[in-house]
Amino acid sequence: MPKKIWDTTIDILKDMEKKQLKRLPVGLQTFSEVIDLNCLYIDKTEYIWNMIHLSKYIFLSRPRRFGKSLLVSTLQAYFEGRKDLFKGLFIETVEKDWTEHPVLRFSMASGKHMEKDQLERYLLNILEENEKRFGLSSDISDPNLRLKNLIINVHDKTGKKVVILIDEYDAPLLDVVHEKEMLPVLRNVMRNFYSPLKDCDPYLHFVFLTGITKFSQLSIFSELNNLKNISMRTDYAGVCGITEEEMLTCMSDYIDDFAEAQQITRERAIEGLKQQYDGYHFTWPSPDIYNPFSLLNAFQDHDYTNYWFGSGTPTYLIEMLRKFNVVPSKIGSGNVQAKSFDAPTENMRNIIPLLYQSGYITIKGYNPVSKNYKLDIPNSEIQAGLMESLLPDYVHEYADEGSSMVGDMYAALYEDDLDEMFRLLQAYLLTVPYCDNANSEGHYQQLLYVIFSIFGRYVDVEVHTPTGRVDVVMKTTKALYLFELKLNMSAQAAIKQIDLKDYSSKFAQSGLPIVKVGINFDPERRTISDWKVVTSE
Repeated sequence: MPKKIWDTTIDILKDMEKKQLKRLPVGLQTFSEVIDLNCLYIDKTEYIWNMIHLSKYIFLSRPRRFGKSLLVSTLQAYFEGRKDLFKGLFIETVEKDWTEHPVLRFSMASGKHMEKDQLERYLLNILEENEKRFGLSSDISDPNLRLKNLIINVHDKTGKKVVILIDEYDAPLLDVVHEKEMLPVLRNVMRNFYSPLKDCDPYLHFVFLTGITKFSQLSIFSELNNLKNISMRTDYAGVCGITEEEMLTCMSDYIDDFAEAQQITRERAIEGLKQQYDGYHFTWPSPDIYNPFSLLNAFQDHDYTNYWFGSGTPTYLIEMLRKFNVVPSKIGSGNVQAKSFDAPTENMRNIIPLLYQSGYITIKGYNPVSKNYKLDIPNSEIQAGLMESLLPDYVHEYADEGSSMVGDMYAALYEDDLDEMFRLLQAYLLTVPYCDNANSEGHYQQLLYVIFSIFGRYVDVEVHTPTGRVDVVMKTTKALYLFELKLNMSAQAAIKQIDLKDYSSKFAQSGLPIVKVGINFDPERRTISDWKVVTSE
């Protein structure tokens, strides 16, 4: 870590200590470490207590960096009987026996970007690590047989039934989910590895599996037909992530600290944090769920930043968006039945299940009559981050320059200088290589959608009016913008169409000034030819 950043981090920690705020567990995924370091811990042990009394086999799906690994670590500490770690937590008040069980924990998080032979060696390696913990050894070369042997031997050696905890079970499969040839091969490896769980039932006390996506039981857990999926149960809605109630109570002092650093009121701080990091619902009804990784980092850094996206955008997601030919404006809002967005990953007919299970869209409502769920992008962080990831599809590989351009355009829009904004875009588009479909109006429509979404502005395309459809509608705190796009015509012709079809009348009750914007694109030069901005009186 560079010295300057290190010094800043130390200053932040000293300031928190001075204010008697517990250290935030940023980057910590081990329960014992969180407790031993006296870090803030949001008590999730009631969920654990209910979970272990619900079923012997439990499956939970949640997006990356949502606290799954910490939950697995907490389960491990509980089953190992580490009572001292749970002082003051819910489970201490209900657990009387604290019976110890041998725990086998397997993390598949590092099993990515592997061929079949590599993955099998990886599985053998994590089996060997667990064997050593119990003073065992084996030379069995088949991962599934070795797992069965390990479970039986641990049971016989300890005289107690075994707990199996599998973290990120699907990690080896996600990066090949878009590959027709590789996915079945690696899926078979993982299916074979997990196959002994059914036969070992007499030796098992509890089995917990967690991951991001939902591969079908037929393909991965073919024999484990009694697996209880709690991913969409309302009573487990808050098992991962931070609920709004938890933030407002357990993290109240951190909100005040954040507001002070930002020099804003507590109310404005809450509003900003909610817009940026809230909005997740993994079932309905559900409390509002905040992204824990982003929220903790925001409190630590005293800043609104796209932390979740900054930690890495999965390649598989971008590849799947391309595979299904998803245009940016179609990501998000829609009404679907549960079977459509909670389908097994390998059986997807569209991108919705993967977007939902990965945390890029979430449940925003439910109609009990139609049994339709309303889906949409959770918050501003996801909206901006996702669109930044898609920007290279519209400005080729010049992503860094594109991000800089978007920043300058936003500054111009903030100052109500649309002429400067379009000059910047015009100049930039002249510098980038040819993009597919750059000779279509739809290409430029989606480009504007991506850019305005990165701005964090409300934006929609093909907005219906009584007389026709507006190409792009964008709203700021100062004005409502109606965009009409043309190819090889003129900006004046675009303005004339807005006036002729009286698009403005539909938005007269918005309470904002209406700004009409006509843009003409030159498909040969692949940039803006001219534009015209007219503010309605």
